[in-house]
Amino acid sequence: MKKYLTTILAVMLTMTMTAQREKWTVKDKGPSLSNYFTPATDTPANVDGEGFIRRWTLLEPIDKPNRGNTVFTDSYLRDNLAVEFYKGQFATVPTDGQKVKIGKQKLQWHKFDSKLYNVKLFRFATGLDKQYYGIIFLATTVIECDADIPGVRLSVGSNSASMWWLNDDLPLMLSGDRRMVADDCMSPRTTLKKGINILRGAVINGPGMSDFCVRFIDEKGNPVTNIKIK
Repeated sequence: MKKYLTTILAVMLTMTMTAQREKWTVKDKGPSLSNYFTPATDTPANVDGEGFIRRWTLLEPIDKPNRGNTVFTDSYLRDNLAVEFYKGQFATVPTDGQKVKIGKQKLQWHKFDSKLYNVKLFRFATGLDKQYYGIIFLATTVIECDADIPGVRLSVGSNSASMWWLNDDLPLMLSGDRRMVADDCMSPRTTLKKGINILRGAVINGPGMSDFCVRFIDEKGNPVTNIKIK
């Protein structure tokens, strides 16, 4: 009997994974989007008490099938993330509600404040009834500084792999199949310049959950909190 039940469970698990892989409709989409996000306002936001940036403009997931995450090498990420997905992507800052076409997909940008320090991309996708496996997420945020802040490091954790650009420079790449861990990788020291700084990210995942967390760490190892997020 025990062997029989084990076989049934294995078959059910295989069917579930196949359904997800083939994008069958999943009736139970988990918690509501409002459990994780609130719409951003026009008022600049603070980072949280630990310096994590919670306000992001997120693009609905781009279809990028991958059966596993072991393929996410440095060269793979450069070939598949460091590209212009649509015309003008790097020349402008996306706005809430903006629609773009990537391949055959028509996708929309959404500006949200995350309720958690880690931005739950998986729940962003399921909450919008979008594809959540085999995808690429694009994320952008605007950082405003009253003065130059030199000697800071961009600190990121992501699930799975990701690339990050600060003011169009590429300071950080997180390759491989990885879990989201705060401060998993840090960039070389850089400067947040006075005025507007644009931070862009691209997160890729095959099967599994997707999320990320981002903050800046100063020369003394403390989180940078004297910035505004627009």
